[in-house]
Amino acid sequence: MKKIIVFSAIAGFFTMLFGCGGNGAKANAANDSTLTTVKHPEWSRNAVIYEVNLRQYTDSGSINAFAEQLPRLKELGVDILWFMPIFPISEDGRKGTLGSYYAVKDYTAFNPEFGTLDQFKEVVKKAHDMGMKVILDWVPNHSGRDNAWVTEHPDWYEKNENGEMYGPYDWTDVYVFDYSNPEMRAAMVDAFKFWLTEVDVDGFRCDVAMEVPTDFWDETRPKLEAVKPDLFMLAEASVPELEKHAFDMAYNWPMKDLFSEIAATSGQYTFKDDKGEMKKFPKKYAVDIDSLLAEQAATYPGDSYMMNMITNHDLNSWEGTEFQRLGQLVDAFAVLSYTLPGMPLIYTGQETGLNRALEFFEKDVPPTWEPRNQYFAFYKKLNELKHTQEALNAGNAGGEITRYPTTNNDLYIFSREKNGSKVVTMVNLGADPQAVEYVKDGVNVDGMIDWFSGSEEANPTELAPGEYRVFVNPKAE
Repeated sequence: MKKIIVFSAIAGFFTMLFGCGGNGAKANAANDSTLTTVKHPEWSRNAVIYEVNLRQYTDSGSINAFAEQLPRLKELGVDILWFMPIFPISEDGRKGTLGSYYAVKDYTAFNPEFGTLDQFKEVVKKAHDMGMKVILDWVPNHSGRDNAWVTEHPDWYEKNENGEMYGPYDWTDVYVFDYSNPEMRAAMVDAFKFWLTEVDVDGFRCDVAMEVPTDFWDETRPKLEAVKPDLFMLAEASVPELEKHAFDMAYNWPMKDLFSEIAATSGQYTFKDDKGEMKKFPKKYAVDIDSLLAEQAATYPGDSYMMNMITNHDLNSWEGTEFQRLGQLVDAFAVLSYTLPGMPLIYTGQETGLNRALEFFEKDVPPTWEPRNQYFAFYKKLNELKHTQEALNAGNAGGEITRYPTTNNDLYIFSREKNGSKVVTMVNLGADPQAVEYVKDGVNVDGMIDWFSGSEEANPTELAPGEYRVFVNPKAE
C-alpha cells in the first residue's frame, strides 16, 4: 500500500513531502533532546478548549448569567473554559464605550461590568465540579494607561525617544512594559499567582506572548507550577521556542492562514474589509497541508500542542466569520481542526452557527443559545470523537498521520491510529465533486463505522465540495 507518513503529533522529524502522487516520506523518531520539557496535564490530552466572550455571552453580560450556561457547555462536551480578560478596563484612551478587554486597569481585580470576584470564584468552582477547567486570558505585554503601575512605577514601562510611554501598533489605549526591570517581572508573577491561589484557575492564555522575552516565560512557568502543578499555558503565538520550556500549546495561526488560502482558491472566501476590498491569497490546495505539517514537525519541540481553529475573537471581529472566510467548506475545516494533531477551539457562538461579527468595544446582541440546533449537534459529536478516540490525543499521546495520496489535489485523506483506536478522515476542499481515486492503494474503511451516521458503510467513491467523512473502528465487544 502506498501511503505517506505525514506527521507524528509534532514528535517526528522527516524529509519534505511531495504533492499528490509524489514519493512517500518516512518519519524519523525524535531525539529526547528535541522534546519539550513541559509536562502537560493528562486531562489536556483529549481536551476541547472553548473561548468565552463574557461581555457578549448574555443580555446582561454578567458572570452570574453565564453560570446558567454551564450545564449546556458540559453537555456540549467542552473541557477548558478560556475567559477573555475579566479585569477592570482602563478609561484613559478607552476605545468605544466599554473599551478593550486587553487594556487592563488592575491585574488582581474583577471587572464590575461582569459582577464580583466572589461570583467569579463560584463559577470557577461550579466548572470544576462539572469536570471543566478554567484559564484566564492574560495581558503581559502592556497595561491600560491608567493602571496604578503607570503612576506608582513608571520605570516599569518602556519609553520612546521623547521619554514617553507608548503603545504598540495602533493600540493607543495601552502602554508597553519594560521587561528589563526585575521588579516589574516579579510583580507580574505575583499577579499570576493571585488567580491561582485566590481563585483556583487552572492556567492562562497569554496575549501576544511572543512580544514578551522568552526567558521570562521560561523562568515563570516553574514558579507557577509550584502553586498549580497541573498548570496549563496557551501562547497566543506561533513561535517554537515558547513551547520548549514554558507553554503547553501554541496558536496554529499558520494552519488558520492555510485554511483561508485553500478556501480562497476554491472560490469560497468572501470577506471584505472596511474599504470593500477582498484580501488576495496565494493559490493553495488541500495537499499543501502536508508541507505545513512537515515544517511544524521539524521546528517545534516534540510533544508540543497546536491549537487548531476556524474562528476566535480576533478572526470573528476583524477578519470575518468562519462562513465568510471558508464558505461551504466550513464544516470540513472544522472536522480537520479536530482530527489533525493538536487541540480544537470553539469560540462563543460557533456552536450555534453564529454568522455575524460580535462588537469588540461595545455591548452586542448575544448569540441565541436555545433551541439547540444542528451546529450544537455537530460540535457535540466532534467533541465525543475527540474524547473517545485515543488516536486523536494531543502531542505524543496521539497517533501519527498516514496520508493516502489521490489523483486530485483538493482531496485530503488520512488516518491516525493508536492502541487500537483508528480514525480515517476524508475531505474535499475544492469547488467541484471529485472521484476518490488513489495514486496506488488507498485506505480501506470496510468494517469501520461512519462516525456521524453510526453505521457501517462502503468506501466512498466520490466526495462533493465541502463533504467530509470520518470513520472509526467499531467498539470492542
